[in-house]
Amino acid sequence: MTDRALVVVRAGALTTVQDRGRPGYAHLGVPRSGALDPSAAALVNRLVGNPPDAAVLETTLDGCALRPRSSVTVAVGGAPCPVSVGGRPAAWGAPVVVPPGELLEVGTATAGVRGYVAVCGGIAVEPVLGSRATDLLSGLGPAPLAVGMVLPLGVPAGPPARVDGVPQPRPPAELVLRVTPGPRDDWFTARAVRDLTTRVYRVAAASNRIGLRTEGPVLERARPGELPSEGMVLGAVQVPPDGRPVVFLADHPTTGGYPVIAVVRAADLPAAAQALPGTPVRFVPVRRR
Repeated sequence: MTDRALVVVRAGALTTVQDRGRPGYAHLGVPRSGALDPSAAALVNRLVGNPPDAAVLETTLDGCALRPRSSVTVAVGGAPCPVSVGGRPAAWGAPVVVPPGELLEVGTATAGVRGYVAVCGGIAVEPVLGSRATDLLSGLGPAPLAVGMVLPLGVPAGPPARVDGVPQPRPPAELVLRVTPGPRDDWFTARAVRDLTTRVYRVAAASNRIGLRTEGPVLERARPGELPSEGMVLGAVQVPPDGRPVVFLADHPTTGGYPVIAVVRAADLPAAAQALPGTPVRFVPVRRR
């Protein structure tokens, strides 16, 4: 039994191991996966002295609780939340030392959706196809956290950052997603194409790591039938039969048969990961690069 490990005391609604994912396997039907807010994951890694691709924990809404077997340095970022060590308040967005056997409590998010917990040395579960990320669609990688699970830790790569705290983006009050049209915008009426970029949608409660679902105007098709399945990319705005756009996120399927009316710029997707249900969504058209 190694001393460099974390024991899960409270798993939270959905806490998974994530890193930069496993790009390059879409032709095998394997999604990219990885942290939905990669900038937040990279920042907490930097705070504890890890390389940016070290595996972290991604929490959803209500955090988690962990007990280390040895002294570790941790950092919590992403969605703002209360943090405590041994029942005493601790810093969010800064390196924190957790003594062996003390309880690290990552609380419920006060804004946003997904928090990130980095531990010095990284989460050292066995990699699959070069990544330690949990993929909820394909089932690759470790299972989501459960009470009693033991997470091995790697060897620290460097000292933690000497900071009291760093600026982090606030979760969006309004989610603005820049989109380029197509490739199947011709499957929709001119009014539907116009509605997508002029009307306001809202984030639906059914959103998850696979896709951000929306509520709002129904987009009417110009032609009946379905497409043969074709390749799907990160940020694709697919429109299922109910006519409401779905923005594909990290665990999205690699193929699909519903038409894609537009594609969201990759730089805007981290904000989508932090948008709470009910958040207004605007799709803003931009030219192809």
